[in-house]
Amino acid sequence: MSAPSRGEILLEEIGDGANDIRGRLQLDTGLNKVTWLRTGGPADILFSPADEDDLIAFLQMLPSHIPVFVIGLGSNLLVRDGGVRGVVIRFPAKGFGEVVIESETRLRAGAAALDKKVASTARDAGIGGFHFFHGIPGGIGGAIKMNAGANCIETSQRLVEVSGVDRQGKKHTLTNAELGFSYRHSSAPEGLIFTSAVFEGYAQPPAEIQDLMDGVQRHRETVQPVKEKTGGSTFKNPDGTSAWKVIDDAGCRGLMVGNAQMSPMHCNFMINTGGATSHDLELLGETVRERVFDHSSIRLEWEIKRIGEFGDGEEPVQPMMGRML
Repeated sequence: MSAPSRGEILLEEIGDGANDIRGRLQLDTGLNKVTWLRTGGPADILFSPADEDDLIAFLQMLPSHIPVFVIGLGSNLLVRDGGVRGVVIRFPAKGFGEVVIESETRLRAGAAALDKKVASTARDAGIGGFHFFHGIPGGIGGAIKMNAGANCIETSQRLVEVSGVDRQGKKHTLTNAELGFSYRHSSAPEGLIFTSAVFEGYAQPPAEIQDLMDGVQRHRETVQPVKEKTGGSTFKNPDGTSAWKVIDDAGCRGLMVGNAQMSPMHCNFMINTGGATSHDLELLGETVRERVFDHSSIRLEWEIKRIGEFGDGEEPVQPMMGRML
């Protein structure tokens, strides 16, 4: 008889209460199928709650020592090849993907709602100020967490309040000011899981909004590798300059490690050219960081979130190849 898997061991710790969960619990499930880079090892347990109440019930029964990770749509994420120990939560569109118009200038969006869906729903309702979401590949939960932005607009400029659930299964509502937004960052309490958010725009004719969205789309198709396996921007822009520029100046446009490459089209986009491992991608990123530092003394910061363990036989990738940050 074979030894139980990590997922089976965790499920036993959760106990019979798991039978009352209405969402989907998957054991030892590869995350390469849900990340846009198409790499990564398995999650011990992958949980897709049916709705917010189902999420609360699950968190309340989950033993406190079991770690929890939320991965959103997997667009701006690198899961290491050894996988993720504990529970990974990924919201399904059903239950968390709805966008509802609440007034002439206000809407509410679930954490799993596509940024593009928010843009198009706002357009149809004549609510301006959300066209920038049309160019961001991901969902609203991630956009809030990292204060995603494009076209000189950030999520924080439109957010009114966010609803969430903490690790103990308690509901919270936080205002914009309480989230402590800065460039590609929010200071939400550690472990708070966003479930929905309210946004405020302004009245604008749908045709004007569509023109703005078309401009966003044309720009993306012109300068970004939108047809490749990528996680979006790899590094945050340093103060006073652009990440792509310092990467290009350091000679890293098109640089490859294994089958991972800094895009020749937009060199702040890391792409999986086919068969790359997460280790290849992370090593490529740290190689770029080192070369940029050697060239310009600029320390690039990762924008892509990295979680999980390194795979068997893989040497851990050290920040800037072992340099002190």
